[in-house]
Amino acid sequence: MTEQELERQLKTGALAPVYFLYGEEPFLVERAVQRIMERVVDPAMKDFNLNVYYGSDCKGTEILDSAQTLPMFVERRVVLVKRAEGLPSATQEGLLPYLANPCPETCLIVMAGKPDLRRKFFLELKKQPGCLEFKKLYENRLGPFIMQEAVRHGKKMDSAGAELLSFLVGNNLQALASQVEKIALFVGNRAAITVDDVRAIVSQSKEFSAFELARFMGEKNLTKALATLQAMLRNGEEAPMILGALASHFRRIWRIRELLDQKLPSAEIGKQLKIHQFFLGEQIVQAKKYPTGELEALFERFFRTDQLAKSGGMPATVLHGLVYDACCGMLR
Repeated sequence: MTEQELERQLKTGALAPVYFLYGEEPFLVERAVQRIMERVVDPAMKDFNLNVYYGSDCKGTEILDSAQTLPMFVERRVVLVKRAEGLPSATQEGLLPYLANPCPETCLIVMAGKPDLRRKFFLELKKQPGCLEFKKLYENRLGPFIMQEAVRHGKKMDSAGAELLSFLVGNNLQALASQVEKIALFVGNRAAITVDDVRAIVSQSKEFSAFELARFMGEKNLTKALATLQAMLRNGEEAPMILGALASHFRRIWRIRELLDQKLPSAEIGKQLKIHQFFLGEQIVQAKKYPTGELEALFERFFRTDQLAKSGGMPATVLHGLVYDACCGMLR
């Protein structure tokens, strides 16, 4: 089953008797479960028609008894099994006959993160029409996810705003959804969310500070880079987080530099690296300021700085030295 098919089922009410929702994206798994429950569970009858069990904390007989009990005053009962990978082997075996002949008046929802798909119980669940895996979203799918989140709040976000937000927040879907909700509230009655709106809401976060530090270092703007670094350290940001953000930014700058050296036009660079036009120009300018030799030395400094910081080598002093040398072209 696909997510689109699940949406169609939710709209029509033609739900499957068994759902197996699993995968490496717990936020999407939880959301899918919530959507099914919103469609099936009457809040007024929730106490009578909803049973929730947790992996190793339950017995197969409990799940079976609930799944085979007719609903009260509604069409369907919901039996939700969370952390199903923790179900004991005996419990899994005991549920196999039910999967072969599920009760049509019950919606059994089985949730799991990383189930052992070699086990018969999970193999049988995978055969169910209601089986849906939520795989980890790669970077190129974060933008569409963010824009779809904006649509959920009745807004439209352009791809530049989505790219900036994904860069600042990373691939934590829960955090991304939360930020989109905040931005949607911030823009009020306006239908569109812009890059400036994203900046306004995320500007106080540590991720934004790291983004600014990387940008100022890329521009070799020593004054602003040092001021940003000082503010981050004053706010308690730790060296590994700062170095991680810088490394992520300069990996892209290095790749751009390589393509520039191959004489590729800007449009082709943006296409190959999937960089939005809004950011491409300034990142190309940064790449032109860093020859390949300097970038090699910079990443060597990242490594040595990380080692010094972890060994208690005065991280503030070490980071200041790194920023100074990078901006002044004194990398060795």
